[in-house]
Amino acid sequence: MDVSISARHVTITPRLEEVIHEKIGQLDRYLEGLEYAGVHFDEAQNPRIADKEFCEVHLKGHGHHLRCKVHAPDPFTAIDLAEAKLERQIRKLRTKIQRRQHGTGQSLRSTDVPTAPAAAETDEFEVDPDDVMPEIVRTKRFHLAPLTPVDAVEKMEELGHGFFFFINRDTSRSAVVYKRDDGNVGLIDEAD
Repeated sequence: MDVSISARHVTITPRLEEVIHEKIGQLDRYLEGLEYAGVHFDEAQNPRIADKEFCEVHLKGHGHHLRCKVHAPDPFTAIDLAEAKLERQIRKLRTKIQRRQHGTGQSLRSTDVPTAPAAAETDEFEVDPDDVMPEIVRTKRFHLAPLTPVDAVEKMEELGHGFFFFINRDTSRSAVVYKRDDGNVGLIDEAD
């Protein structure tokens, strides 16, 4: 897998680069077709943030896109946390793929998947109950009134949610405002 490393306000040492290639570069053994990993480090400038270093990793390949972002006191810990988080995401994706292939006679081998030692003794991939895709347990329906992004942010704050879906009055398209990790608000607007 091709691994690209970038950083802002963080020095990438040769040892850190080696650890990144060891841990992130080897994740393709769990999911066939992963071709690219982008690893980006940055240091939070906000003095109120305890774990200043953060690491964002993107995995791409064979139509799959996985992403994780972790905060840690140092880059080495961040890579460990990112690796663990991505392994969980890969297990969930593998479970989803297995369910899709179920009944076609194809199986996933335990050597391709991070599993417990007991699971590695069998030929078939065993599904961890914690990795089962969550069910939709609640559905809400509501009227979407056109709002400006500023009004949508106020509504989001009133409700105490992390995001708010609305029709953007300025563009007449669907949009979402959401709280970002840095304390600011992001806007996702539907494209033409």
